[in-house]
Amino acid sequence: MTNQPAYKFKIGLITATIWDNDGFHSVDFSRGYKTAEGDWRSSSSFAHNDLLNVAKCAERAEKWIARQKAMDHE
Repeated sequence: MTNQPAYKFKIGLITATIWDNDGFHSVDFSRGYKTAEGDWRSSSSFAHNDLLNVAKCAERAEKWIARQKAMDHE
């Protein structure tokens, strides 16, 4: 894998990070939250009210990867 993500985006507090390893793509999902001290952290655990945005991020990531594969085959 490269050190930099191929693509990264947010929907609400959910972030999707897409990695490209020589044409094989993987996706990490995380949720941002603030600590009691006001510092931002991230977690890979999601609450019920996060799940719709996780699903939207997964769909958007799949579309992005599909476009990349289509462009690679042109």
